[in-house]
Amino acid sequence: MTITGEGSHSASRWWCCTLKAPNHHQLARDSRKRTRHRTTHKRRGSAMKRTKTAATTTTTRSEGTVVPSILELPPTDSCSHTSFNYKFYRYQYLRPVAILYIALAVILANVSAFEPDFVYPLENVTVAKGRDATFTCVVNNLGGYRVSGEATPARVAWIKADAKAILAIHEHVITNNGRLSVTHNDYNTWTLVIRNVKMEDRGVYMCQVNTDPMKMQTAFLEVVIPPDIIYEETSGDMMVPEGGSAKLICKARGYPKPKIVWRREDGREIIARNGTHGKMKATIVEGEMLSLTKVTRSEMGAYMCIASNGVPPSVSKRLKLQVHFHPLIQVPNQLVGAPLGTDVTLICNVEASPKAINYWQRENGEMIISNERYLMNENESSMYAVQMTLVIRKLHKSDMGGYKCISKNSIGDAEGTIRLYEMELQKKTKSAHRVNSVEDTSGNDEINSTPNIDQSDESNKIHKNGRLYKGLQAGEHDLISSSTSDASVRVGRVNLWPLVVGALALALTHGNTPRVRC
Repeated sequence: MTITGEGSHSASRWWCCTLKAPNHHQLARDSRKRTRHRTTHKRRGSAMKRTKTAATTTTTRSEGTVVPSILELPPTDSCSHTSFNYKFYRYQYLRPVAILYIALAVILANVSAFEPDFVYPLENVTVAKGRDATFTCVVNNLGGYRVSGEATPARVAWIKADAKAILAIHEHVITNNGRLSVTHNDYNTWTLVIRNVKMEDRGVYMCQVNTDPMKMQTAFLEVVIPPDIIYEETSGDMMVPEGGSAKLICKARGYPKPKIVWRREDGREIIARNGTHGKMKATIVEGEMLSLTKVTRSEMGAYMCIASNGVPPSVSKRLKLQVHFHPLIQVPNQLVGAPLGTDVTLICNVEASPKAINYWQRENGEMIISNERYLMNENESSMYAVQMTLVIRKLHKSDMGGYKCISKNSIGDAEGTIRLYEMELQKKTKSAHRVNSVEDTSGNDEINSTPNIDQSDESNKIHKNGRLYKGLQAGEHDLISSSTSDASVRVGRVNLWPLVVGALALALTHGNTPRVRC
């Protein structure tokens, strides 16, 4: 039996499924269902062609899953949906692909949420030339990150930014520089070490991670150099005449550029003179050149040039300024008196530059040579001032007279004169005792009419007021005979009027003319 017509295909299916006589009502229902299914399939086919995909997906936002729409369940009537089941099983291979796609999306979402990032900023480094410099870069989440389109993980690279030169990648040094090294602590820290830093190492350094987009940090390496005096361009010791001008120059190298200041070694003020502002005094003067005008002998001495730039240590150079002038002699005491047998000291103060030759002479031109009786000494009080001393021991009669202190240098000479005279203190004391004995034994009213003076009191007042010299004792004689210069000066200034009065009284008593030597 052959079934033809519109329902032949459905009838065939129906027969193969039921093996029963056809039911017209059932056939009509099946026909309507087939029509609806055909329309649905046509619509689905058109959508698939427009999107050029094998299946469309619908996403359920609440659950976060993706389900292909073609996997929807067919109607419960399996006998009437044979063609649909065929298409369903045709696309059933997409199920594992969809699952893998979903898992990959989740993994990528998790990885993208933990991209590499820097924990600490890269710090600038300042180091002195010849020392070692270190940069430290700390990166988290670098191990599991993969660069898009590449199978290798992200890596850390060191780059000198201003020169655009790659120094190292990960732990491998790229540049041909043996002073560079890179270390990694197997976790998240990369360290770049530059040994024996030079000036050409100065610049910007970059720690870079090859993510997409690239991430980086930069820091600056500052190379400093301690100051150093340039001796070829710096002045040395200088000599100028008094009243002249001097320019002291001091040059220094270093980075940053050193600052130059001037000081005097003895701490005294520096005197700067100019035409408009007159004289200016300062303990510290800044600048590479120190200009001194109308120089005086008081400005002679050592000057310190000090260079500093904030990088230890500071350096300095000592410059000595010599001011030349002819000798000048000052005599504190030009007239000195002392008794015979005592020690006396003669003093001359000399100023001269350059250093002078100093010596002593007698007034007759005889040069005095140092021996056991004559002791000569020189004591320097400054660079140009000297005190000359001549000590004459056990003064003799022949030592009385004039003495000259002479000073000579390459510019000129000068001399000072001192006169030494004898003081006969012992003889005057014996004469005073004779006057006292005559006054006690004589009955002359004229002599007794002299002012009443207690002799015992007078003998006890020796040297208290510098006027009475009766009853000189041994200890007091030693005091007068002192070898110090101060004692000599005191003896030379004794008031001689009481001695003259005593000598006159003695002459009136014995009728002799006394010899008074002052």
